[in-house]
Amino acid sequence: MRIKLINPNTTQRMTAAMGQCARALVAPGTEVVAVSPPMGPPSIEGYYDEALATPGLLAEIEAGERDGFDGYVIACFGDPGLYAARELARGPVVGIAEAAMHAASVLAPGFSVVTTLARTRGMAWHLAERYGMTRFCRNVRAIDVAVLELDEPGSSARLAIVDECRRALDEDGADAIVLGCAGMTTLCAQIEDALAVPVVDGVTAAVKWVEGLVALRLVTAKRGEFARPLPKRYDGEFARFSPAGAATDPASDPPGAPGARPLRFG
Repeated sequence: MRIKLINPNTTQRMTAAMGQCARALVAPGTEVVAVSPPMGPPSIEGYYDEALATPGLLAEIEAGERDGFDGYVIACFGDPGLYAARELARGPVVGIAEAAMHAASVLAPGFSVVTTLARTRGMAWHLAERYGMTRFCRNVRAIDVAVLELDEPGSSARLAIVDECRRALDEDGADAIVLGCAGMTTLCAQIEDALAVPVVDGVTAAVKWVEGLVALRLVTAKRGEFARPLPKRYDGEFARFSPAGAATDPASDPPGAPGARPLRFG
């Protein structure tokens, strides 16, 4: 079994750390390949970042289909491009916020999300609503630390996360914690030891969920909303993202568009 773990930002050290944590938990015979797209933002901390990270993410999904991967994890807590990725992928695609919230809802009657920047709190609430998790989610809290500070030597981010988690338990009535950033993956075990409550890291939860779905020989539905994208030619800088089967007549190309060639992602 081969699972492609896609960090939609371009920060390779974060991607490598996620891959290491995931590989420590999968079953023998499961291969986890952790990648970042070559294009996109170095961190994802808002809707604009999410939008610009999505094309690179989708190119990695399409490349994974050509390479024969069995399933995919979108390793950003905003779950950017999740439904679009499901249109492209035959195997299961799981987002880390989706996985973490569902896991926490099984482990406790209520959980709080602890994330990085306060500006992303609303994004997390939107996801909780999308996934039917608002009745479990007690609060979304932020430590106002940038994503890239999480793994800086000497950073006080871990202490800030633990302190905010304690406040969530004491003030929100939460019985479990969801870590609201993929960059917190390496801190999960330490935080759980400090708090003695379930602390859910979405990266590893999503990898194990995908692993289970693939083991059950379940695939993404290819009827209705998750059917392959309709063949059509995209223009300008997005020409290379045109779904397979799009027209490639060079006479119909606008000025500056590529010549006649099969247009595929990646």
